[in-house]
Amino acid sequence: MFKLTRLSFTLVALLASTVVQADIEVPLGSTQRVTQLFAYPNNCNVICFRPWSLEQTAEHYLNQSLQRDGYSRAKVSVKTHDGQVTATFSGVPDGYGQPLTTLLNTADLAYQGARQLNSDGKWAYNWYLFLPLGMALENRKSIELLHFPPDYSLTQAQDYLESATTDRWATLLSENGVPATETPAYQTIIDIAPIAAPSNAGKDLETVYGYFTDYQTRMVKELSLRPGGALPMVAFGAPVRSWIKQQYGQTVGVLSLAQISPEPGKTVAVLGANHPSYIWYAASPDSYDGDEQKADDAGLKVMGQDLSAACWQAGMGQKPASDANVLLKACLNTWQVTRKEQTCELFYTSVRHLTPEQANAKCATAPIKAQLKQLRNAAPAPTVTAPAL
Repeated sequence: MFKLTRLSFTLVALLASTVVQADIEVPLGSTQRVTQLFAYPNNCNVICFRPWSLEQTAEHYLNQSLQRDGYSRAKVSVKTHDGQVTATFSGVPDGYGQPLTTLLNTADLAYQGARQLNSDGKWAYNWYLFLPLGMALENRKSIELLHFPPDYSLTQAQDYLESATTDRWATLLSENGVPATETPAYQTIIDIAPIAAPSNAGKDLETVYGYFTDYQTRMVKELSLRPGGALPMVAFGAPVRSWIKQQYGQTVGVLSLAQISPEPGKTVAVLGANHPSYIWYAASPDSYDGDEQKADDAGLKVMGQDLSAACWQAGMGQKPASDANVLLKACLNTWQVTRKEQTCELFYTSVRHLTPEQANAKCATAPIKAQLKQLRNAAPAPTVTAPAL
């Protein structure tokens, strides 16, 4: 019995030794390079909002990636030696450093574009180069193509996924069956202007895309094309949908599908969508000369569109081999027909801030019930121009 027990312990020890992962070291580059790519210091004007060192700043974003990749017990340590910065990971697969290295190599192209933009006198005093750090490096389910990150995601949150835009869309993904803890896997973001800027800077940023073409197209290729097949992509907002047309020659309207080719012979399904923050403008009475009925009508239609887009993203992310067109039709039917009352209630609770009981009562009124039958129709035209989100 003693021999068997001892043998059992030996086998357990041997098995354990095979699954324990050795630390892996990932060179991040020189201190100058890490300073540039990690926007260090993130917010210092004599007094630093967070008095972190360069190494602490890099660790902060790399820890976010670990959590969003599902490695809750993994650790990362960043050290500098002889002017070179290295990240040491524990508790991750051997190849975990490769997507990080790829991301940083592509990020160099964004820095070069930003530097040229500044040399040409076109860089604004309140812009910050901000690259998509801290997102999942491995556990990606879908790609979100957006315009630019808001400045406070860098200066205040120091989290690429913390903004009104990403928070709202995460909620819509959850309404479509994605657990709240898993939404970051669906929100791998590529901003065509990698510049953290005030929310009203969209129009000015439309003039800078040409400086980042190499960065943009390489990011789309590297993030969307995977060995197991392409990840689905959602193109949010008019500027981004126009960029798709310019770069890939495909017209993508709201809730319309297209196929782009980031690389010859390989295609990615792209769904056009409203910008997640567009609903705040579409549903504002100020956009219709104070007409609240038109604002509600528009807001309900946009909510139906947004829920349908999130439904498609969630479904394609869970089963990438699905027929994109069939899934889109099913999602449109779900949120604009079958569950139109829930679409209504979500609009009034999340946008009009009614209680669930108040929203339920509102959606049961005759005027609103009549509007819900028209969710697939075009929304009322606003009397003011929407911002370039």
